[in-house]
Amino acid sequence: MGWWEAVILGLVQGLTEFLPISSSAHIRVIGALLPHGTDPGAAFTAIIQIGTEAAVLVYFWKDIVRIVAAWFRALFGRDGSDWRARMGAHSSDARMGWFVILGSFPIVILGVLFKDAIETSLRNLYITAAVLALFAIVLWFADRVGSKRRQLDELTVKDAILLGFAQAMALIPGVSRSGGTITMGLLLGMTREAAARISFLLAIPAVLGSGFFELYTEWDTLGAAGSPGFVNTAIATVVAFGVGYAVIVWFLKLVSTHSYTPFVLYRIGASGAILGLLAAGAISAT
Repeated sequence: MGWWEAVILGLVQGLTEFLPISSSAHIRVIGALLPHGTDPGAAFTAIIQIGTEAAVLVYFWKDIVRIVAAWFRALFGRDGSDWRARMGAHSSDARMGWFVILGSFPIVILGVLFKDAIETSLRNLYITAAVLALFAIVLWFADRVGSKRRQLDELTVKDAILLGFAQAMALIPGVSRSGGTITMGLLLGMTREAAARISFLLAIPAVLGSGFFELYTEWDTLGAAGSPGFVNTAIATVVAFGVGYAVIVWFLKLVSTHSYTPFVLYRIGASGAILGLLAAGAISAT
């Protein structure tokens, strides 16, 4: 992989991570179309997501600090010594902290249990194309039938668990982590902006945990022959950060006034494009 290919993959990561169109699917396909012509791999994909997640930390820094501070206050009994108070009964920010923790368990557990399949068989492009189209329909349905009335401070424990499992579906390239979470949020009656915001917050521990885990476990192979390499991985991560920050600003403004229909249509078009490339022999499914 050349440095300019790393720039392209970082650009793709930054543009697609927060949109409900699956960044991992785009990295998988575009990586195969570049001159080096191979799947960059699940480890490379997870590591460069650290860049886009760093953009989330910067953009939502004040919210994150407020939530973490409220969580600690509640946990150590500053809002009351009974267990309900410690669980955030008197603070929506403290509850959000608990909900992010609770909602992160599904993707962590399933990611560890199915690590081998995630890095091999589930990266088959026929599966990617199928789930891109399937979850486009689910997103369209959720956006159409959801009441769009609930805000973040109205979330419950049940909501957090359901959002967590929806996020975990993104372990399959093509589902989209943000798309899965946003879709579930809409089905739970959340506003479009609230669904987008919870997808950002819920992703922080999951994406950073996955990225640093892959960085640690794949460190020896990252610089091996045929792998993306340390420098290229770093380049892609930095580019993903810069582009990702701009996309967050744009995306939150967009969803506050528009539906998710353009992303539904894009997903269906992307699914068709992948099938066309496979049929033409331009890329390999595995």
